[in-house]
Amino acid sequence: MAVCYSLRASGRWHKLSVSKDKGGSSSAALETALGHVFTDKSLLHLALAHASANAANESYERLEFLGDRVLGLILADEYYRRCPNDNEGQLSLRLHASARQSALVEIAVTLNLAPLINTQPGMDVEANPSILGDVVESLIAALYLDAGMGAATAFVLKYWTFQTGPIGTREKDAKSRLQEAVMEQGLPLPRYRLVNKSGPDHSPEMIYEASVEGMAPVLASGGNRKMAEQEAARLMLVQMQSSALTNEAGKGAAKQKRVMDER
Repeated sequence: MAVCYSLRASGRWHKLSVSKDKGGSSSAALETALGHVFTDKSLLHLALAHASANAANESYERLEFLGDRVLGLILADEYYRRCPNDNEGQLSLRLHASARQSALVEIAVTLNLAPLINTQPGMDVEANPSILGDVVESLIAALYLDAGMGAATAFVLKYWTFQTGPIGTREKDAKSRLQEAVMEQGLPLPRYRLVNKSGPDHSPEMIYEASVEGMAPVLASGGNRKMAEQEAARLMLVQMQSSALTNEAGKGAAKQKRVMDER
């Protein structure tokens, strides 16, 4: 028989007992990014704990369960308000697009969560989109438990892009398309690295490198990080498409040669 038990913290129920954080400075930086300083630090620690990290098997999984529902409510409320002419089906499409794993992973990458997640030694979190997405949801639950819906909503409003244009006509940006492309192939997530920055602060020129496992890195420039990364992602997609076409052509030629040989 399952038994539910609880402890009180900030007026809400949760289980209390977690491992130590990887570093106080890292926690402080994450709290700044989240826009909230936790009253109960154990919630933040638990939200970053993978089941493999400790023998007690205490992890973010329960928080992830709650965070998924909290995120769904926030998204549903926002789209209900922002898209008054949408019917139920249209609202559902918008909500599911904003809550899909690739969207959560993009937030995790923005927050640089991978180095902060406690796992067993040797686990490559950056290459595991499932863990990254789950931790974003667990952090939403931690915010909710520590400070209520307001804190969770403020975080979502800060990092989510709400697509309110006509459904079916919006084109995903290059970084999102590249991320989904590598996930479909089971590859680690794309990596972006600042290579050079020049020019005055009011008009900088940034060069960023995008890299994907099995592909040659590409470089792109832009007036800010976002522009440079988007262009690098676009160029990587072009390279991947070209590589795929080349491979298909090679397979076709090899098949034709086998047919000729058999004759």
